[in-house]
Amino acid sequence: MLKTPTIIVNFKAYRESLGKKAVELARIAEEVSRELNVSIAVAPQATDIRLVASAVSIPVFAQAVDSVAVGALTGHVTIESIKDAGAVGTIINHSERRVQISLISEVVKASRELNLTTVVCADTPEVTAAVASLNPEFVAIEPPELIGTGIPVSKAKPEVVTNSLEKVRSVNSKSKVICGAGITTGDDVKAALRLGTVGVLLASGVVKAKDPKKVLIEMGNALIESL
Repeated sequence: MLKTPTIIVNFKAYRESLGKKAVELARIAEEVSRELNVSIAVAPQATDIRLVASAVSIPVFAQAVDSVAVGALTGHVTIESIKDAGAVGTIINHSERRVQISLISEVVKASRELNLTTVVCADTPEVTAAVASLNPEFVAIEPPELIGTGIPVSKAKPEVVTNSLEKVRSVNSKSKVICGAGITTGDDVKAALRLGTVGVLLASGVVKAKDPKKVLIEMGNALIESL
């Protein structure tokens, strides 16, 4: 299980987080995690999971998986393959990789059977409730219109976060809520935690930063202050 409060850094398909650069960025995240004793996880591209997981000890997630089992299939990323590569879990249903609720259900169930952690993304409070009913470990509320804007949902639309928290708790008291979209500073992280979430999911705020370590230290200190 991913420890909370936490920061999950989605590497996406940015050039700044590809191959050797993915390892470099993951090592920076690991350094900050160790120095501050805070929880930081990373989600590299599927082709880099094994490379990153073999280089660091912090949690490594897949950005997405398919619900198919191993077998005579082509071009799929199976749940078994990400575990074998060293991932501890997967993100599901990110706004840039939307999937049907039936697939979310299948992935959550199959991941649980393999002791993998699931972070299911949702774009509205109503969707958070729907996916929480599937019993994932984490639900991430991310209004797509704020992703990559530098405008944090925790400040721009706090009601979206609080409404999501209420709806998730009414459906499933075990699923934890994190938030994303526009998170770029320690203050953004503090705002998210004050609203009642247990962490943040972000990407460009770290991956495309001129000094990723400086940004992660600022965010890590925000986690510490919330304890």
